[in-house]
Amino acid sequence: MRKSAANADVLSTREAAERLGVALRTVQLWVEGGVLPAWKTAGGHRRISRTAVEQLIAERAQALHGHSSSAAHAAPGGARNGHVLVVEDDPQLLELYALMINGWDLGLEVTTAADGFQALLRIGDRCPDLLLTDLRMPGMDGFRMIRALREHRSAGKAMRIVVVSALDDAEVAAHGGLPPDVTMFGKPVDFNELEALVRGHFRSDACSGVSA
Repeated sequence: MRKSAANADVLSTREAAERLGVALRTVQLWVEGGVLPAWKTAGGHRRISRTAVEQLIAERAQALHGHSSSAAHAAPGGARNGHVLVVEDDPQLLELYALMINGWDLGLEVTTAADGFQALLRIGDRCPDLLLTDLRMPGMDGFRMIRALREHRSAGKAMRIVVVSALDDAEVAAHGGLPPDVTMFGKPVDFNELEALVRGHFRSDACSGVSA
């Protein structure tokens, strides 16, 4: 059905997915995570402004350019046996995580994001086997990102999530807590313990829902 001038600037989630070149479930994830603002009609259908979609296209292009140029850290030599996404707003710590994980010689691909917003963009394009994230970050923090992932029907259910944060138990509880299946380490992280967890995860092949 042809759109009138009054609704030409409004898209359905399916139309937004086509414009963005992603799956419908990816748009749903971005809407639920707050990456893409939307509202519901009286009939319960989600609607998204065309302007918001165009803005996301520009932000996504910028984020993906960073992914291709500096945010992807492939382990040297050998095949890639899994994918880890690290989310941390401290660029030096982010680089340290990538260097340490690659140094474990597990053949993992490591990608990075500076906040929950960038992470959801990464996950919308390709779901990692394991998500390693901070909680307190500017913009979209780790709490909001994790809730968006766990509440979504088709994304983030099987993904292993590991949190590394300086927040104590009381502070985490004040933010609504974390799902029971999320593992939390304190900062500064013990890299020996983190390595043992990552090795155990990929040895057991616990996460099998990665998209190509």
